[in-house]
Amino acid sequence: MTTLNSEKVFRDPILGFIHVDDSIILDLINSHEMQRLRRIKHLGVANLVFHGGEQSRFQHSLGVYEISRRMIQALDDNEKFANERHWDHENDLLVQAAALLHDVGHGAYSHTFEHLFDTVHEQFTQKIIVDPSTEVNAILKTVSNDFPERVAAVIGKSYPDKRVVQLISSQLDADRMDYLLRDAYYTGAEYGRYDIERILRLMRPIKDGFAFDIAGVHSIEDYVISRYQMYLQVYFHPVSRGMEVVLENLLIRAQEIFDKDPDNPIFFPIIRPIFALKNKIDIQDYISLDDSVFNTAFNIWQKVDDKILADLSKRFLDRKPLKSIVLNEKTKDLIPSLRKKIKDRGFDPKYYTGENDATDLPYESYSPKTGEEGIKFVYPDGQQVELSKLSPLVEAINGKESIDRRFFFPREMLSNPEINQLYLKYKKTY
Repeated sequence: MTTLNSEKVFRDPILGFIHVDDSIILDLINSHEMQRLRRIKHLGVANLVFHGGEQSRFQHSLGVYEISRRMIQALDDNEKFANERHWDHENDLLVQAAALLHDVGHGAYSHTFEHLFDTVHEQFTQKIIVDPSTEVNAILKTVSNDFPERVAAVIGKSYPDKRVVQLISSQLDADRMDYLLRDAYYTGAEYGRYDIERILRLMRPIKDGFAFDIAGVHSIEDYVISRYQMYLQVYFHPVSRGMEVVLENLLIRAQEIFDKDPDNPIFFPIIRPIFALKNKIDIQDYISLDDSVFNTAFNIWQKVDDKILADLSKRFLDRKPLKSIVLNEKTKDLIPSLRKKIKDRGFDPKYYTGENDATDLPYESYSPKTGEEGIKFVYPDGQQVELSKLSPLVEAINGKESIDRRFFFPREMLSNPEINQLYLKYKKTY
């Protein structure tokens, strides 16, 4: 690590202070690719529901870096509880760089963008890190020629030392620890808060990663339940998802127009490559895209001749979400009739309806996919126990997916008494 002459400190409303004492980290923060994340909202369209939720991917990335730094410090401080030294400080910069850069490949409007253009942000993150044309790559190469590939491997979960990967990607990692606290703060959702200081203080290094002192069961139980509640109350919010459906359908319409006429001037130069090439887009063209670029396009598209694209763009910019009902065994047979009524009202169901599934697995004691175990606790005698065996609350949600399936339709349809009754009956999941 290359130590700065004086430590740089960033004030942060969640973590208090973010400390940077390595020139590589500071250079990465100031890089073109990282600064782009200031222009991408962390919560996508959720700020249209939770008006305080304006935080950026940049803020979150700095937070993940700082938590990873504190996790390393906690493992070092608590080495005395282990019989042998488990953490190699040669990995410190590797972990911190991976934590800082873990979201550098996110596209505009995040997951809606990925679904339409067939991009995967983790893959683009790794491409940005290893591509010789990026500032990030040039900075990482000042450490060593293979350092960009090593950072990319940590983010891609293929790095051979699983202890390093675990700090960035696990059921209790720096990423989740930051976004829960940060999103709770900015949305005002108090149930997303948990005691991060106690969790860090009770971290214990073990041979294959890290565990927690048995005294920390209730603190980590609170973290798991907080995550569960945030998904149900914030990330799965039906109004936010109604805006996502509007956004997705307007981009689908735009793609159809582009496919028929690629030279149409409504596709200005900076936005044209993503519609032309999708996930084959050049890295530099991809990096040029952010939320503001698409908002500019939507402003232009409000006035185009295509009535559907113009209307959907206006609905998105003016926050006109689609309404929704739960999609289940009781309602699924009603959908064809509902689609017909929507069409008869003059709305093309292809662009003015949508089905959306929100799913999350809040906790898993063992993943058959990865072979990874859940959060571990260690007794004074060295015995290790997994969380769900200690917490009845966590055991109750262990391995159980939270699923909310919905059918979305225009608000105007509520003037139909039959549809309004259906909406009032099935708008909630519980």
